[in-house]
Amino acid sequence: MPTVTFEGRIITIDTPQAVDQAIMALSNEAYVGIDTETRPSFRKGVQHDVSLIQLSTPDTCFLIRLNRTGMPDSLVKFLENKQIAKIGLSLHDDYQGLCKRRKFKAGNFIDLQKEVGQYGIEEMSLQKIFAIIFGQRISKSQQLTNWENDVLTDKQKIYAATDAWACLKIYNELKKNQ
Repeated sequence: MPTVTFEGRIITIDTPQAVDQAIMALSNEAYVGIDTETRPSFRKGVQHDVSLIQLSTPDTCFLIRLNRTGMPDSLVKFLENKQIAKIGLSLHDDYQGLCKRRKFKAGNFIDLQKEVGQYGIEEMSLQKIFAIIFGQRISKSQQLTNWENDVLTDKQKIYAATDAWACLKIYNELKKNQ
């Protein structure tokens, strides 16, 4: 299968003020793809906080470096906003990780793992669901990289953006074929 990646605009955010601007840009969207990344730990009992949250429209993905910005009020209000659907995969884990940074109530989080069964899809991984629906592959090669590096590599940015965008793309395709 051919490999596909997000080809839109990727905007890396590392200040609370830039988070506010990103949230303003997302405020008119009805649906946004969401994912998080956490620095991996290779030692038993050691866990890191969520480093990155990705919020994607069909053509723009914001990579918010939570290890630098924290969870500003604008981001918390966005995540609690019930008017904007946040589409992701295994969102319970993402939600738990984000709540360790700052408590909030998830507003209109839609987990693809709960949606795809209605369409006869039994797979639960993003990679497999995407392949079933689109006949294309998304790479997971950057998953275990350090998301707290001073500078994210282009490969990390594309990987992170692709995950959030792929969730939104899957959801839109499923709803189109309802």
